[in-house]
Amino acid sequence: MTEQRPQTLGALRESGYRPRSVKEEVRENLLRKLADGEALFPGIQGYEDTVIPQLVNALLAKQDFILLGLRGQAKSRILRQLTQFLDEAIPVLEGSEVNDDPMAPISRQGRLLVEQAGDEAPVGWLSRSHRYVEKLATPDVTIADIIGDVDPIKAARGGHLLSDELTIHYGLLPRANRGIFALNELPDLSGKIQVGLFNILQEGDIQIRGYPIRFGLDLLLGFTANPEDYTARGKIITPLKDRIGAEIRTHYPQEVETGISITAQEAWVDRSHRPVEIPDFVAEVIERVAFLARRDKRIDQRSGVSQRLPITLLEGAISNAERRAIRLEEERIVPRVGDVFAALPTITGKMELEYEGEMQGAEAIAQELIAGASREVFLIRAGGAQVEEIVEYFEGGGALQVSADAGASACVQGFQQVPGLLQLTEAVGLTPGEGSDGLRAAACELVLEALVAERRLSRSEAGRYSGSRRNGGTEGGASAGPTF
Repeated sequence: MTEQRPQTLGALRESGYRPRSVKEEVRENLLRKLADGEALFPGIQGYEDTVIPQLVNALLAKQDFILLGLRGQAKSRILRQLTQFLDEAIPVLEGSEVNDDPMAPISRQGRLLVEQAGDEAPVGWLSRSHRYVEKLATPDVTIADIIGDVDPIKAARGGHLLSDELTIHYGLLPRANRGIFALNELPDLSGKIQVGLFNILQEGDIQIRGYPIRFGLDLLLGFTANPEDYTARGKIITPLKDRIGAEIRTHYPQEVETGISITAQEAWVDRSHRPVEIPDFVAEVIERVAFLARRDKRIDQRSGVSQRLPITLLEGAISNAERRAIRLEEERIVPRVGDVFAALPTITGKMELEYEGEMQGAEAIAQELIAGASREVFLIRAGGAQVEEIVEYFEGGGALQVSADAGASACVQGFQQVPGLLQLTEAVGLTPGEGSDGLRAAACELVLEALVAERRLSRSEAGRYSGSRRNGGTEGGASAGPTF
């Protein structure tokens, strides 16, 4: 049976409750989790040796902090997970707008309640999920939104002078008192509001409309920003920057394997009516599309290429394979490279292009990225494989039409016409004699697409593979590289 929590100020005192600041609370709970070996940020991958240790140090030092990083680097998710370091619930004065501590209320309303009711002042309990406030900074955000303003209607209804603290309508910061306040894209705040944050960071107090009130807030502040904006030449006021305790840089996955794991964790892959079988080499192609995009000079790297790109690309490829499986009544949903090409709309909207990229177009660049990723995956898995027999077949006049809507069995029958093609599926990673037609078809498509990227084969937009046009380039291919 759950122990009854105190419901009045007197009962709270008798319970032995000891007030502590938010930062002390976070620190003590964090120390307990470290001692117990608990996962500190579940679901956050790739930051174990970089971001998380720096963030833990800042929290142990009771510092406010800012996460600097490009879009899609889990900054907001990290901020939202900070609530796990808060107590399950804390006592507050019932009806307080600013979560007053019953033992030491900071608002005029709270102090009056304690003076009038004494030990009978009602106490409520605020859960950790209600102690987190998040705001996206935009240029139109006002001081009233963040800190507060005088409310003439409240003054009229209560018969108060406008100079009375009881006439204040509190903004988001005071309402987050005794909790965590997160502000995304800090440099987008107007200079006036950035100035208004000075005292909060340094002294923990606020002023509203210049009234001489001291309002000591108890907060853990977390900010996010793009590194390009968070500079002396950007839109951040230097004195405010100086008052933020820790500056922590986030980053995209540094290893392809980490990216694949994140994408598999975040993407919606479970389709209710049919099992989904994702070839590991297709998952790697999808992830390498993002890695190549983050190195491509035609794409604005200051904006970044979000981790949402491979996540939505995988979902789109699965959906195209799902549509095919339903139409052909196939038992399994198995995405192939052709399905990745069919999911181009999930890529084009996630790339900010430089001038050269604008001239080429997002769709053409996305096609090159997929072809280049296919080439990389094949080189890594089967770089020494013999493909001359396959190339000679097409150079000798052979051709093969592979539609993204073709069934797996039909594709395998067609691939059998190409000497040595099915045998190369083992080099890609399939176990000899095992694997479904869907997996074999996907592996063969990878081989053919890699040859297209190497300019050793040609592929039309309709999916027709033929001999390379050595003097005219290759449709949909990437730049030439080492021959395998």
